[in-house]
Amino acid sequence: MTDLVVTVVVTLTLCVPLVWSVVALLDAAGHPAWTWAFAGKSQVFWIALILAGVLSVIGGLIIATIYMRRVRPVLIDAEYGILRD
Repeated sequence: MTDLVVTVVVTLTLCVPLVWSVVALLDAAGHPAWTWAFAGKSQVFWIALILAGVLSVIGGLIIATIYMRRVRPVLIDAEYGILRD
């Protein structure tokens, strides 16, 4: 029973950052180009950065979190016509 618990914990520990990176990648790819232009951000840069971050568990988690907390809100505001400086 303990081997099963250890296996589940290790699997979840490694899968959660991967899933978080995939969610950030899909979100970045889902915003239209005009949103990125109005927000003053580069879609290609962020998608490439998130893809590079997937290669390491911690790097992917950090990059995806930065994207979701700092870039995504700016993109959503640009979609609704709220432009930031």
